[in-house]
This record gives sequence, structure tokens and C-alpha cells, in this order.
Amino acid sequence: MEFYTISLLNGISYGLLLFMLSSGLTLIFSMMGVLNFAHASFYMLGAYFAYTGTALVGFWPALLLAPLLVGVVGAAFERYCLRQVHQFGHAPELLITFGLSYIVLELVQLTWGRGSVDYRVPAELEGPLFTLYGTQFPKYRAFMMLVAVLMLTSLWLLLTRTRIGLIIQAALTHPEMAQALGHNVPRVFTLVFGGGCALAGLAGVIGGNAFVTEPSMALAVGGIIFVVVVVGGMGSLAGAFLASLLIGVIQTFAVAIDASALSLLQALGVVLTPQSLGYTVLKLKVSQVAPILPYLFLVLILIFRPKGLLGTRES
Repeated sequence: MEFYTISLLNGISYGLLLFMLSSGLTLIFSMMGVLNFAHASFYMLGAYFAYTGTALVGFWPALLLAPLLVGVVGAAFERYCLRQVHQFGHAPELLITFGLSYIVLELVQLTWGRGSVDYRVPAELEGPLFTLYGTQFPKYRAFMMLVAVLMLTSLWLLLTRTRIGLIIQAALTHPEMAQALGHNVPRVFTLVFGGGCALAGLAGVIGGNAFVTEPSMALAVGGIIFVVVVVGGMGSLAGAFLASLLIGVIQTFAVAIDASALSLLQALGVVLTPQSLGYTVLKLKVSQVAPILPYLFLVLILIFRPKGLLGTRES
């Protein structure tokens, strides 16, 4: 019972971090039709900005300032770079965001070095929040979950209960009509892109000290973000939330399970020799194949439900 409860809590906290990452990408795609390959780079920038900000003004001001700075960088990129190629179609958009990811990586290495930086959890959030079945659950994991839930609630209220949200949805579905009513649709797109990047920056602030802040951190999460977006359904925030939790829980349990299909067969009385067909594959432990499980899940989704769990368009 201890294993399942703690693993479930860890999986939910990891899944909520994935949602913080994927929500910005989902918002940008649903609004602008742009699949931002540099999204994980904004996550990395958020972590590094928070590291520098924490050293200068402390963690709590950095928690607010770092995502804002990342949002400004994202808005400037959309205004002066992405908008210039938008008229030429999706391929140039993908290429320019792909190029941006390499530029950000090089700038990070030039500024902060090639190694990891000492970005730590604030002293107020160190230690356990509670002890369950003899296992401690960290305060910071609970803080990550709280921030993710607050972000989800705020985003939902913004898009469904405010005038800004109505303008954003109008610009998405009827851009010409929104423009005719006096709304600056390109400016709305810039704000949405900047807002999506700021959400990635917020995930970087929260996740950078929970895991590790280094130049390869964007590469480590880049693939899993797109898995979440596709599995949930392209452009669906609710789908991204559901997919994030599923993938977070599945991967957390898989990492913690020290068993294999071979051991299961042996427990059932099936004896296989090393010369048996598939013996090597069956010998692999679940924890060894945990990194590829989300991608196997993605393949199954693309085969049986191409539009994703809650998507409305084909992926």
C-alpha cells in the first residue's frame, strides 16, 4: 500500500509539471496553429532566469519575474521573427522555431556554462510535508502540485470567464470579424505566444530546482511534451491535462517497478531457457523500458484514436 500511495502522489506531481509545460504549447497551437519546437527552450530559460533571480532577489520574487521575462522573450520572437514567416506556411514556422532552440542552447552555454548550476529548493520548502506509511512526501512536491492547479484554474477562468478570453476565442475562430470589430488580432497572437512561453518559463522555475538545471534539460523534456500534446489531442487543454496525469503516473510506476515479464511467467510456472524465442526481451525489467513507455502509448493513440483522447482534429 505504501508503494502505490507514494508512487501515485509522485506520479501526479510529475504529471502536473508536464501539464505546466504542455499547456503553453497547446494554447499556442490551438490559437495560432504553430507547433513551437523551441517550447522546451523557454522552459530552460525559465529555470536559468530563476536561478539568477534567486541569487539576486530571492526565490519568491524570481518565481514571478522569471516567467514574465520568458514571456517577453517569447512575445518579441513572435513579433519580429515568427510573424515574418507565418504567411509562408507551417514548414518555415517549424524551421525557425527549431533554429531558435539551438540559438537558446548556445546562449545558455555561453552565459551559464556547460555544466549544471546550483539552483536549489528554497529553505522554506525543504523537508517533508507529511509521513505516510513511513515514507516522507516532500513539501516542494506539494508546492509543485499547488502551483500547477492554480495555473490550470487561472487559465480556465481567463479563457472562459473574462473579456480577454472572449477576444482570444473570437480571434481564434473568426479572426476577420474580430479585426473588423476593432481588435488587433496580430497583437492578440503576440500576447498568446508570449503567454504560452511564460507558462513554460513557470514550469522551468518550478521544475529546475526539483530536478536539475543544465543545458540538456530542454532536450530531456522536449520529446515528452509533444507526446502529451498529441496524446491529449492537438489544441485541447483538457486533453493535455488528462494526458499529463496519465503519462506522469504510468512513467512513475514503471520506474519504481523492479520486475520483468520473465519473472511474471516464472511465477505462473512457465519455464523459459536462454535459448527460447524472445527470452532477452522478456528479461528486461519494467524500470528499464520506462523511458519508452510514453512513446509506445503515443503509437497506440495514433493507431486507434489519431485525434487524441479529447481532441477534435486529426493529429
